[in-house]
Amino acid sequence: MSEKRENGMTQYKRGLSGSTLKLIAVITMFIDHMGLGVVGRLMMRKPYLYDIYAAMRGVGRLAFPIYIFLLVEGVRNTRSIGKYTLRMGVFALISEIPFDLAFHAKALEFTYQNVFFTLFIGLLVIRALDGVAGIVNNRFIRLLLQAAVLAAGAAGAELIRADYGAKGILCIAVIYIFSYDRRLQLLTGCMAFFWEWEAIFAFIPIAFYNGSRGIRLKYIFYIFYPLHLLLIYLLCLAMGMNFPII
Repeated sequence: MSEKRENGMTQYKRGLSGSTLKLIAVITMFIDHMGLGVVGRLMMRKPYLYDIYAAMRGVGRLAFPIYIFLLVEGVRNTRSIGKYTLRMGVFALISEIPFDLAFHAKALEFTYQNVFFTLFIGLLVIRALDGVAGIVNNRFIRLLLQAAVLAAGAAGAELIRADYGAKGILCIAVIYIFSYDRRLQLLTGCMAFFWEWEAIFAFIPIAFYNGSRGIRLKYIFYIFYPLHLLLIYLLCLAMGMNFPII
């Protein structure tokens, strides 16, 4: 439940606020990355930890769909799409060194990029889809150009080896395209994640989203993302497990 003040009284709105969804995504992402970075490395020496590893990675599958949903909501509600895009791109760059340290055990490694790059490319695709819709009246040509935009975004994610790659961009596009109807968005979102069944459970909390912002956590994910990756790196360094995991 979220609350708001009206005429000096506190009124509660049923459901989950945006900040609550963000916290769910942050927590499940942290569990996922701890599972990969710490338990995954320990498992190489102690194979009996596999079940714990698998469970933590499974929980982590909930994070990405929620972040996509929040990205789409951000596009719909931001006061400046330009600043929103710039912020996403800047933090993609900032997070790359911590990401590489945590999972590749070196400062820069270009075979796999952090999820901020996926979200950034997805945001560019969303803006381009809207741009085409705003200037092209012919429906056939508009759909053709939008398909080309989507293909270019998916190819770009694969080219730079962004987390989730082309599949991630397609999921972002689906959740955005059907955002005008929540039920349809939930249904198509589940279908888009057919390749990762655990992720479908993310649409349960998303279904309870009440449209409110909640408490102000605007920069929590942006700051937490590189910081928790540095924490994983330092923890593994202290444990003598400073070797690549992906």
